[in-house]
Amino acid sequence: MDRSLVFFLLTACMLNVSPVLAVGNIQMEQDNLLMWNAGTSVSPEAVAAYGIDRCFSAEQIPDKVWKRMQGKSYVSNPHIGKKDLRYLRILHWDYDNKVHIGEMVCNKLIANVLIDIFRELYNHRYPIQRMVLPDNYNADDELQMRENNTSCFCYRVVSGSKSLSKHSMGLAVDLNTLYNPYYKNKPGKQRFVQPSTAAEYCDRTQIFRYKIDENDLAYKLFTRKGFRWGGSWRSCKDFQHFEYVIQNKPKRR
Repeated sequence: MDRSLVFFLLTACMLNVSPVLAVGNIQMEQDNLLMWNAGTSVSPEAVAAYGIDRCFSAEQIPDKVWKRMQGKSYVSNPHIGKKDLRYLRILHWDYDNKVHIGEMVCNKLIANVLIDIFRELYNHRYPIQRMVLPDNYNADDELQMRENNTSCFCYRVVSGSKSLSKHSMGLAVDLNTLYNPYYKNKPGKQRFVQPSTAAEYCDRTQIFRYKIDENDLAYKLFTRKGFRWGGSWRSCKDFQHFEYVIQNKPKRR
């Protein structure tokens, strides 16, 4: 019998939980891992039995996922296609010390970089509340930010402009979005905040869960790997936003 399962059963007995029920729970969790049901929670014991390395991987977009994306996070365009994107399997802890199955679509250029970053965050039990594809919210950015969802690829323009967002190329990650909002101050106008329910979190002098600042582990890992943080921008603030900076290749002489 698998050692992790033996440990799980012994723990169940110590907690006066039926071994039959415990086995049923771990089997259900392993089924969720096998089918990669993003958004569901799993126990560390189920993860150990399934194999932690299988829980952090990048692969070509599965047909089932690609179908979900159509007309939502992905629309036909001349800039990026299926072959340019990768589907990431990621585990993450939340603030209540629960492990969740996560998923993300990104540009293939940063797929392995993101796997390294999120594996490190997982190892440190860094809290991320939710990580499912924007398609779960019909690619409505306001809705997914209100739910504190973490995501990467979504073909859309920058808020308040006609320019394509870095998310359209799968080169930007928005992390713990409710507690790390975007805002812009316009002279003579009310501050614009996204999500609209996050005004209280624009005050970065306050202490609250999921807050990103320059002392934060996510900030350190992302910036170390070549990402730029929106929280350091001057014209606006985008505390949730990390975008990858592609270095220009030197010109041949």
